[in-house]
Amino acid sequence: MNPPDTAAVDTVPPALLGTPVLRREDHHLLTGRGTFVANLPVAGAAHVTYLRSPFAHARILHLDAAAARAADGVLAVLTAEDIDLPMVPPERLTVDSRMSRPLIAREVVRFAGEIVAVIAAETVAQGLDAAALVDVDYDPLPALIDVQDALTGGVLVFPDAGSNVATRIGPPPVPDDDLFADCEIVVRQRIVHQRLAPVPLETRAVVARWSPDGGLTVHVSTQKPHVVRDELARTFGLDPATVRVVVPDVGGGFGAKCGGYPDELLVAEVARQVGRPARWVETRSESMISLGHGRGQVHEAALGGDRDGTLKAYRLDIVQDAGAYPRLGAWLPVLTRLMASGVYTIPSVSCTAVSVVTTTTPVTAYRGAGRPEAARTLERMVDLFAVEAGLDPIALRRRNLLQPNDFPYRTPTGAIYDTGNYPLVLDRVLALADHPRLSAERDRRRRAGDPQLPGVGVAVFVEVTNAAPPPEHASAQARPDGQFVIRSGNSPHGQGQETVWAMIAADTLQVPTDQIEVRFGDTSDVPRGAGSFSSRSGQVGGSAVHRACQELIRQGLPWAAKLLRPGSDQVRYDGARFRLADDPDRSVTWSQVASASGGLRAEVDLQCGATYAFGAYLAAVDVDSDTGAVRLNGLWAVDDAGRLLNPMIAHGQVLGGAAQGIGEVLFEQASFDETGNPVTANLVTYSIASAVDLPRMTTAHTQTLTPVNPLGVKGIGESGVVGAGAAVHNAVIDALGPHGIRHLDSPLDPWRIWRALHDAPPHLA
Repeated sequence: MNPPDTAAVDTVPPALLGTPVLRREDHHLLTGRGTFVANLPVAGAAHVTYLRSPFAHARILHLDAAAARAADGVLAVLTAEDIDLPMVPPERLTVDSRMSRPLIAREVVRFAGEIVAVIAAETVAQGLDAAALVDVDYDPLPALIDVQDALTGGVLVFPDAGSNVATRIGPPPVPDDDLFADCEIVVRQRIVHQRLAPVPLETRAVVARWSPDGGLTVHVSTQKPHVVRDELARTFGLDPATVRVVVPDVGGGFGAKCGGYPDELLVAEVARQVGRPARWVETRSESMISLGHGRGQVHEAALGGDRDGTLKAYRLDIVQDAGAYPRLGAWLPVLTRLMASGVYTIPSVSCTAVSVVTTTTPVTAYRGAGRPEAARTLERMVDLFAVEAGLDPIALRRRNLLQPNDFPYRTPTGAIYDTGNYPLVLDRVLALADHPRLSAERDRRRRAGDPQLPGVGVAVFVEVTNAAPPPEHASAQARPDGQFVIRSGNSPHGQGQETVWAMIAADTLQVPTDQIEVRFGDTSDVPRGAGSFSSRSGQVGGSAVHRACQELIRQGLPWAAKLLRPGSDQVRYDGARFRLADDPDRSVTWSQVASASGGLRAEVDLQCGATYAFGAYLAAVDVDSDTGAVRLNGLWAVDDAGRLLNPMIAHGQVLGGAAQGIGEVLFEQASFDETGNPVTANLVTYSIASAVDLPRMTTAHTQTLTPVNPLGVKGIGESGVVGAGAAVHNAVIDALGPHGIRHLDSPLDPWRIWRALHDAPPHLA
C-alpha cells in the first residue's frame, strides 16, 4: 500500500503549538522530588576524591601515596602509574595531538586543579583525609596566564609542540591600507571578553558500576549522554552497546557539561579497580577551577566608514585563551568569526583568529559560545563610530541594517542568514521601552548635574543557532492502550523539552498531551542522539519528534486499511482516527491499530541546517558617580526565534539568558594571580547576578519563520546572553560618556568604573 504524500500529513492544523502550556517537568522539581546523580541510592559505593595540583605549572618530581593507601577506609589510591588508559584528545583534528590531556597528570601539571591522584574511600571524609597524606614534590615552572605572552612563546606549555598556538582560523588579514582605503573615519579598540565560570546550580556528579559480564553503567549530569557513552567506550576499549549512560535530572549545564572530562571518566576506572560502584560529586570549589571556563577572548577591532554613517569596512583579530588543554575552546573563534559582521551591511570584513594554550583551566562552551563576543564587540564599535562621527547611535544602526528583502544573505565571513527583519525588532524595542522618553529624561538629568549618571544603550544582534548541525534522533511509539511514547536523543538540562515534545507530538497526532509520554537521557532506551547545546533543541530535536510522529501515522495507514477495507488506498488520518475517505464514519483508533500490528514504532534521524535568530535589546542604567556602582533601571527585549512553540518557555529562556548576560558585563570574572593560581575559586570571590541586581525585564517577540526545518523555528536559549550583555555594556558607557570615557572592558564593577571616573579629565568630570 502506498502511504499518503507528505503534504497530507503536514497540513494537520495546529492545536497546541504557539500556546503557553505549563511545564510538566516542574512539579517534581519544585516539590523536592527531583532525581539527581548526587542523591541516587547506591549501596556500597566507593567515594572518589581527587588530589589536585596547587601549582599552575610544575614538574612532578616525586609522588608517594603509601601513607594514603594505609589510611582508614581507603580502598585504593590511583596515580598515573596505576592506569593504562588513553589520553583525552583535542576536540578538533586540526589541533596538535601532542596537546592531548592525560586522565591523571604524569610528569607535568599544566593548571591549578589538574588531577595528580585519585582516592577511593568508604566515605568522603576518609577520602579527604587520605588525600592530605599523599606526598607530592613539585618543581614549579613559569606560569603562563596572558594570551599575548603565550603568542611570544617565552614559556611553552607543551615544549614538544614547539608553540603555544593550538589553531589558526581564517585567511591572512587584509592590510589596513587596503581595507580602510576609502573610509573617512576609522575607530579602533581593544576589547577583552574575560573568562567566566559557568556556575551551574548542580555541580558535576558521576556514579559508575561494572556488571559481571563486563558491561558499564554510568549515571552522570551531562548535556550529551550519547557522547559520554562513546567517550567511555573509547577510553575503556568497549563496544558502545555494552555501555549504558543514564542522565537523570540535570541542574543546569550552559555548555560546560558536554563531556570529555577526566574527572568523569576516572570514576569508571575507580569502580573497575575496586570492584564495586564508585561515586563522585564535585564540590563548588572544584567546579570553579576544573569545570571548563567560558569566553576568554581578546579582540583588536577597527570599524571604518564615512561621516554620513555608511559603514564600509571592519577588522576583527581574535586571540582565544584555550586554557591548558585545547578542546572546544580552541574552536570557539570559528563562531565569533562567522558572526563578525552581525546585522549590518559591511562590504569588507577581515577577521582572523588564533587560539593559544595557557596554564589555566581549559576553556569550553558557555552559553552563546563565541557569539556574545562577536555581538558585544561589534555593538561597542558601532557606538564608538557614532561618537566619533557625531551621529545618533540609533540612526547609525538604521542606516546600515540588512533589510528584509536581503535574505537569504551571505555575509563576508561565509554565514548564510536564512530569514530576518532587523529593522522591525529595532523599532519594536524602541517603542516597547519608550526610547524618546528615556533619552529625554537622561538628557534632562545630565543638564541638572545629577550625581547618578544616567545611560541608555541599545544592541541589535543576530546569532547562529544549531551551529554545528549533527543529526538528531527521535522515535514515536503507539501502544495498544492508546498511549504514545516519544523518545528523543536531545537530552535536556532545564529547557523544557518534556513539555514541548509532548506538545509537538500531540499537535501532529491530534491527541491530548496526557496521552504522550516523553523519554530521554538513557542510552539503553534511546539508541543515539547528539544532545542539547547550541540552541538546537527545538529546531532539530523538536522537528525530529514531529517527523517521527508523521512516520508513525504512515506506518499506521496500511494496518488501518487491513481493519477497515483490506487493499484500500483511500485511508486517511483525521482527528486521531484512521478513516475511509469515501466513508468517513467508518474508522479505527490507534489502540486498534497498535493491537493489530503488535505495536508500531517509527524512528527518524533528522539533520537540519543552521538558523539565525536575532533581536534588539535596550537597557537603562544609573551609575553612581561617588562609588561607581551600576543600577539597572530597566531592560527591554524583542527576540525573533522563528515560530514560537511555547511562548512561556521562550520567555523564561530569554530571562535566564539575560540574567547571565548582565552578570557577565557587570560582575563575573574568573581570575588568576601572577603564579597562575585561581583567586575566584568560590562564590565569595566570584560574583554572579542575584535577584536584587536584576531589573524589571519586558520582553516581546516577532516571528519570522525559517524554511530550514519543518517547524520553522530557530534557537532562543542563548539570545538573552547576546542581547542583554551588549545593551547593558553600551548603556554604562553611555552614562560615562560625558566624562570622556569611551570604553571600559567588562566586568564593569564599581572599582573599575570609579577608577575611570577618578582618572577622567577634570573639565569633563
